[in-house]
Amino acid sequence: MNLAFTTTATVQVPSSTPLVHAPGSPLEEVIKAVSRIAPTDSTVMLTGETGTGKEVVARFVHENSPRTSRHFVPVNCGAIPETLLESELFGHVRGAFTGAVANRKGRVAMAEGGTLFLDEIGEMPLALQVKLLRLLQERTYEPVGSAESVSANFRLIAATNRNLAAEVEAGRFRRDLYYRLMVCPVELPPLRARKADILALFSHFWHQRGETRAIESQALKAIELHPWPGNVRELENLVERVSVCTEGPVIRVTDLPAPVRQAAMQVHELASPSLALVPQPPPSAPVDVYAHTGFPTPAATPPGFEPLPSEAPALQLPTPEALLADAAAPKLPIDLPALLRTLEDAYIAAALQQAGGNRKAAADLLGLQRTTLVEKLRRRARDSQAA
Repeated sequence: MNLAFTTTATVQVPSSTPLVHAPGSPLEEVIKAVSRIAPTDSTVMLTGETGTGKEVVARFVHENSPRTSRHFVPVNCGAIPETLLESELFGHVRGAFTGAVANRKGRVAMAEGGTLFLDEIGEMPLALQVKLLRLLQERTYEPVGSAESVSANFRLIAATNRNLAAEVEAGRFRRDLYYRLMVCPVELPPLRARKADILALFSHFWHQRGETRAIESQALKAIELHPWPGNVRELENLVERVSVCTEGPVIRVTDLPAPVRQAAMQVHELASPSLALVPQPPPSAPVDVYAHTGFPTPAATPPGFEPLPSEAPALQLPTPEALLADAAAPKLPIDLPALLRTLEDAYIAAALQQAGGNRKAAADLLGLQRTTLVEKLRRRARDSQAA
């Protein structure tokens, strides 16, 4: 397989995930755009699917602006109940409502001189959109329960994974606020449109966790082919899952979640439903995930590590087709249940041998759940004792 990310670029963002990308990545255009926008005070509207890194880009804009010495204040408009969002943004005065026992500063006041980041702004209720519009137009606001206007000095960055133009047409988002926000719109491409970045990002997160284990080339191919509907966030979570949950010195394709394995199986026909009981070919030699990434390969070798052989002897078992080759002239009578049990036992034994005794890996080779395989092994043990 091709691991062509030899000169992976990394744009560092203080206190956040770096904007890792491969040469020629669509992310380069995004970085160029936000680098031009950052030194200004213009409102930025970030759009894109969930998990594409909108907050990372927002922090990049803040850290490269004249306001970098002041606070970056994020607000998730979809995570705060509608009844509390106004107080969270604008603050309140003592006695404004039950439980308001003291004056409280809002997020707008906390962002004074800095940057206010309104994430998931498409979730903001219409009543509050009116007050946000006034805040942007007049740069003043009134805390809940107060009749006095307070001036505000901040830079606004907003983000959403919704189609705001469609929300405007549906009457769920104010048209005037929409045009007020769309001063400098920036769309972040999904990870499936940044294929060259997938392995570069995987390598970055793998290195970041201090991992030294090698990755089977077939596993890397499966990761590269997966469409990543959850984008960079999904990929980062996968790295953590594999790192924490996988035993052994080598990460194999069978250690990946089923949806990730399925992408490679569908595109490259690494497995076929009609051949689910046929033992898979031996795994290919592991690939050093650090090779060609620009990250140093850790010098230490994990204790007990032994490299996989480049070629393992294939297990020769009769296929169902071979066993039934004489079906045109079947020799009857036969004990069909016993024949099927014999065939099943042969494939289970072959899968366990090929997987080195790892029951989960053997179950994956057989197209079974691990619990199903364990139950079949228990049945075999009971039958052996009974015999």
